[in-house]
Amino acid sequence: MNINQEFETIAAISTPLGTGGVGVVRISGDKSFEIAKKITCKNNITAGKIHHGWVVDDGVKIDEVIILPFKTPNSYTGEDVIEIQCHGGVNVVRNILDVVLKNGARPAERGEFTKRAFLNKKLDLSQAEAVDDLIHAKTSNFAIQSAKNLSGVLAKKINEIKASVFEVASRIVAGIDFPEDVKEPEYSYIIEKFENSVREIDRVLACAKSSDILRQGVKVAIVGRPNVGKSSLFNALLNLDRAIVTDIAGTTRDIIKENLDLGVAVTLIDTAGIRQDDNIDRVEEIGIEYSKQSANDADLVLFLYDASFGISSEDIEIYEIIKDKTHIVVANKTDLLSEEFVPRFENTVKLSVYTKDGLEDLKEKMKNIVCSFSLEETEFITNKRQQACLERCRESLARAIAAARSCELQDMIYIDVKAALLSLDEITGEVINDEILNNIFDHFCIGK
Repeated sequence: MNINQEFETIAAISTPLGTGGVGVVRISGDKSFEIAKKITCKNNITAGKIHHGWVVDDGVKIDEVIILPFKTPNSYTGEDVIEIQCHGGVNVVRNILDVVLKNGARPAERGEFTKRAFLNKKLDLSQAEAVDDLIHAKTSNFAIQSAKNLSGVLAKKINEIKASVFEVASRIVAGIDFPEDVKEPEYSYIIEKFENSVREIDRVLACAKSSDILRQGVKVAIVGRPNVGKSSLFNALLNLDRAIVTDIAGTTRDIIKENLDLGVAVTLIDTAGIRQDDNIDRVEEIGIEYSKQSANDADLVLFLYDASFGISSEDIEIYEIIKDKTHIVVANKTDLLSEEFVPRFENTVKLSVYTKDGLEDLKEKMKNIVCSFSLEETEFITNKRQQACLERCRESLARAIAAARSCELQDMIYIDVKAALLSLDEITGEVINDEILNNIFDHFCIGK
């Protein structure tokens, strides 16, 4: 994006396209009020008031709308903003956007509204990234955690760390520049302050794994030999008929994936039955290889066997493949048992997919495991970029501590201190290059 584009008035549809009660077209920039007046034939559109009228194009009424005007700097982007609430049909919102574009706006790029909010200091970069997390949250838990960052929880902690490091940096610089008036800080003071900062950084980074799992979710693969009920279990857990179920061995030949919310986003994977048979065709053979790879890549494996048939040699071979993974053994078809069930493996859940007996027990066990991968209440949510910045800051401070312990010249220590501050500034966006900035906002949806 060039500098001229950044000052142009932009517009986009800010609600999902589809049939709905309300659609929103957002306009931001210096021409926002002028465009709103043109397309509604109203000259009295003022901030702080809700306006009702019609969007008109060359004398043709397009839709009856509500106009919400915001005057700079009291808007989401920090610029003049007009939000047009119209009826939610696909063609209605598109027609209104076309009229807006025809009267002086250009189409917004991905994330451009939030990018302008960042550039106009309405949000720092960590809050802007939280907006994207909030929009794309796969679970209610992650949405709540993302809202904490939007409210400034991470930014506040980063600024606290930065203030502590900056205090030491200031005293070092003062001692170097004005040696006659200001004494250089004691090395013990430098070490103590930076060790405290490192502890605070470690406190944030301790949540990194939980953050990644909340954001990306966990993979749960259902594996077993053919006809033990894998696809039936897959459908039962999702509560929909997603996978084809028959009594023909080898029905499932490819992996099937669907999302499941267990407090953490789960990608549930139905796999082809694993078996050794000289008569299987090439397609099923490939499906079996995919099954083994899915089991290897999964965070949790559900190993399914037919309890009414008992443990076969094929079951034992499959169990040997997954036994070192985090797993739950699922003894299916217990409704067909003629005698009391005795589990063969530890961590076994007995189940009848047909009667649904035991299904809730399995779900609860799955939930306990996947939630143990990620703390239910994660103190700080960070992404990979933020984690990398914190790691670089920590490394710089560690070098500064080592140098202070060796009583090196403080102007040499200051080099690492400055690097630490720059790493923290990258998190909140006070120091950032265009390539990183564009990469962040390219992941946003258009209209946000």
